[in-house]
Amino acid sequence: MGNLLFFDPSLGSNCDYRGFQALVSHNLPLSLTLCTIVNLFMTTLLTPSQPSVSPQLDENIRLRDILKTLPAEVFVKNPRKAWFKVILTVSMVALGWAALAVSPWYLLPILWAFTGTAMTGLFVIGHDCGHRSFSNSNWVNDFVGHAVFLPLFYPFHGWRILHNHHHKHTNKLDVDNAWDPFMSEFYETFSPFEKWGYRQLRGRFWWFASVVHWAKIHFDWTKFEGKDREQIRFSALVVIVAAIITFPIAFATLGIWGVIKFWLLPWLVFHFWMSTFTLVHHTVPNIPFKKEAEWNEAQAQLSGTVHCDYPRWVEILCHDINVHIPHHISTGIPSYNLRIAHQSLKENWGDYLCELRFSWPLMNEITTQCHLYHPETNYQSFKQYYQSKQ
Repeated sequence: MGNLLFFDPSLGSNCDYRGFQALVSHNLPLSLTLCTIVNLFMTTLLTPSQPSVSPQLDENIRLRDILKTLPAEVFVKNPRKAWFKVILTVSMVALGWAALAVSPWYLLPILWAFTGTAMTGLFVIGHDCGHRSFSNSNWVNDFVGHAVFLPLFYPFHGWRILHNHHHKHTNKLDVDNAWDPFMSEFYETFSPFEKWGYRQLRGRFWWFASVVHWAKIHFDWTKFEGKDREQIRFSALVVIVAAIITFPIAFATLGIWGVIKFWLLPWLVFHFWMSTFTLVHHTVPNIPFKKEAEWNEAQAQLSGTVHCDYPRWVEILCHDINVHIPHHISTGIPSYNLRIAHQSLKENWGDYLCELRFSWPLMNEITTQCHLYHPETNYQSFKQYYQSKQ
């Protein structure tokens, strides 16, 4: 499984709206289009959000002690709410695609942002299915999970099994598989090209990280055995066969620009959010990754997980996935109950929670400081690391 590489771009003010007009007029690289989309997300998110240092949880506290403080209602599955989220998300994705078909060019960046964010909602529904919190029936969970992941061409079981590993080993150094910071000794074993790639993935191109994650590990069933291997192979083959069928038809009917407009750019927005959400969930300067001998499950899940407030339209389309602390206390809590669970945690464990607001300064802080593991300061930047070697 190993450590995952992730991306981040600190996009400057030169990525303005005029950049998109230039793209359309002069056929500039598509990277400028994504740059424009990212800038649209960030222009209203400039308020700094400073993480406070949470007090250390008593080492005798166990995860079950925290679980006992949650009201029983947060674990109750409600089929009506679950299927309403499916209908809402499918409707919003369809609305985005319909609007893309009829809108003038100057509205396309906004619609790409909207449609890609709605597609992220598909993933969150599949996320509930993967944790078996969508339905009491595993057959329903697997069917819906595959169905909502398919437009994203994401293998359901490959993601589900590896994601459960992350929950079992959250913030455990060299074991967790989500944004686990490399130790400097391991980093030094890389080739120059690999070092360059890792620096980009932890820095200026964080938004592309989820694409690397998706391509690198979720299709490879050969690293698994038994039932896991069979399930991962099944999901990977479902996606591969769907792609073989879908893309020739899409290119034949929509053309290259149509595939880019209706699928690729919304899909990249989806990965922007996936990279951003997963990075912020556990990566801020004051939250440590611990070596296995020092790791405490309750501390990692309660205080090593970040609650981050995003713009309300993002929260609605993405089904409150960033109300993330209760999800790490129990993956059995459905997404529509996360806010109730979080309020309970605030009342009982508020001093130990890390709550932030999504902003450009926050992302800049994470992507300029949180690069390599440091035993005393949690993280060191690449700049600090190379200066220490001089």
